[in-house]
Amino acid sequence: MNKKQKKMLKRIIVASILFIIIKVAKLPEYIEIPLFLVAYLEIGYDILFKAFKGIRNRQVFDENFLMAVATVGAIGLKSFDEATAVMLFYQIGEWFQSYAVGKSRKTITEFMHIRPDYANVEDEDGNLEQVDPDEVEIGTIIVVKPGEKVAIDGIVVEGSSTLNTAALTGESLPREVSENDEVISGCINMSGRITVRTTKPFGESTVSKILDLVENSAMKKSKSENFITKFARYYTPAVCYSALALAVLPPLIRLLAGHPAMWAEWITRALTFLVISCPCALVISIPLSFFGGIGCASKNGILVKGSNYLEALADTKYIVCDKTGTLTKGVFQVTGVYPAPGVDKKVLLGLAAYAESGSHHPISQSLKDAYGQPLKEGRVSAIQEIAGHGVQALVDGHPVAVGNAKLMEKIGAALPGARTDGTTVYVAADGKYIGCIVISDVVKPTAKAAMAALKENGVKMTVMLTGDAKAAADRVAAEIGMDRVESELLPGDKVAQVEKLLAEKGPKENLAFVGDGINDAPVLSRADVGIAMGALGSDAAIEAADVVLMDDDPSKIALAMKISRHTLQIVWQNIVFALAVKAVCLVLGALGIAGMWLAIFADVGVMVLAVLNATRALKIK
Repeated sequence: MNKKQKKMLKRIIVASILFIIIKVAKLPEYIEIPLFLVAYLEIGYDILFKAFKGIRNRQVFDENFLMAVATVGAIGLKSFDEATAVMLFYQIGEWFQSYAVGKSRKTITEFMHIRPDYANVEDEDGNLEQVDPDEVEIGTIIVVKPGEKVAIDGIVVEGSSTLNTAALTGESLPREVSENDEVISGCINMSGRITVRTTKPFGESTVSKILDLVENSAMKKSKSENFITKFARYYTPAVCYSALALAVLPPLIRLLAGHPAMWAEWITRALTFLVISCPCALVISIPLSFFGGIGCASKNGILVKGSNYLEALADTKYIVCDKTGTLTKGVFQVTGVYPAPGVDKKVLLGLAAYAESGSHHPISQSLKDAYGQPLKEGRVSAIQEIAGHGVQALVDGHPVAVGNAKLMEKIGAALPGARTDGTTVYVAADGKYIGCIVISDVVKPTAKAAMAALKENGVKMTVMLTGDAKAAADRVAAEIGMDRVESELLPGDKVAQVEKLLAEKGPKENLAFVGDGINDAPVLSRADVGIAMGALGSDAAIEAADVVLMDDDPSKIALAMKISRHTLQIVWQNIVFALAVKAVCLVLGALGIAGMWLAIFADVGVMVLAVLNATRALKIK
């Protein structure tokens, strides 16, 4: 509990004890009334002050005004015990609501403790100095000791360690890093000391962007929240005028009919009507539900920039995905080795790796990785790169050519036939073709399961848009189970394809685009919901997106949709429950069946139940 909650709890306890003593002691009226007024003011002075402040600022119709009018009216009718009890139970309900909201905020702020307090920078004497991360410039060398948080995004220049990235990605599996690996701020260094060269200022680092996204997410309201805001704007004045009419019209009608006016009874009914009408349950529980849903998503490595986007995910029926970096890892890897008859696979890979040993091209690196053995010095010489063709070199004195079909044609090596299942690297030795190696962008291990999960969540169509060649795109689409694929597209073509799908979908169906590159930014902005890959995605894509997946796992899309539906289910449960109970109690109050005690139990009870139900949005199975 915070100080404010502790102070309120003390006031509730003092007022409750005083109320019980007065009721049990059966004191004379001249002592009882002042004591009731003391208890009433002890528990309700802040509500009266807020109501007065609202009237002064011409913002009259809120729950404070309703409670002030109802309880002051009860005192005017000499119902001192009811006035005190109404205010007491209302404050108890408010305290429970405050405690529940505080608990949900604490759950989220525990996640938000990823912000580093300092960065270790070496001074001229080699001593470590703790510096505010905001003051560290790009290119500065910082030291991260075991147990400390990585303060700023950068590249490891010395050392190796294991990083805990759970707060950023929701992934519990530690990540190994060593020299030349990228690290992002907010991760916790678990083992070795590492030295990092910063690549971004702190204001643009990953941890700063995450904090900004979560803190500002509440500014963008969902349709449900906007509905409640508009509803309360008209509802509160309506019930106030209805209560006034209930207090005045029936007595006047009775007087005209020649009956006693019964002013006290009808004013009591009007005051009861006001207490019942208080819309606290709706006004508090619905924003709290969305806040909890966004917090639940954050804990699972999904950053949602506003409750409107969380709500939009529930109605998403079309998922359109980029290929490279979104459904695939965006790294080249050897996926097939096809030696000519009589040639050993290891020999083929070895000759290709040695010939490519002088190149830093991703394809060369993937060949060396596939060979898996240290390259010995002295075995390769006379390396010659031929632009647009490949590489020629002498390996153990034998001429070896590694490249595309044009290179094979140039040296006169006959090919058995072209392959279409990836980027094909042909290898020739002594002028003779000895085999080929297929290199492909590797599909993410969760991509196929992600597409299946989306179908289970009611997605009608999954579409892949890519600038890659048709053969490679079709292979990936077939492997992971996409419904439709469009290949060889320019960034402008992707926008055109999304526009076409937007025209085809129904009015209450949303389209989400998932991408990671800077060329995806226009499409992310155009889609109903833009989803970006946060770990490897470009800054432009993350900026343009509405939802960010911090661990680049496409299976989190289905989880985000599940969290969205879970949150909306809770929201509508609260709306229906609160309005139904209010409607019944308002009728009972107007007919004189429900008294002030039942009114306050109905109001506070509905509010507490709705708030407790809203906190369920923080967790999902």
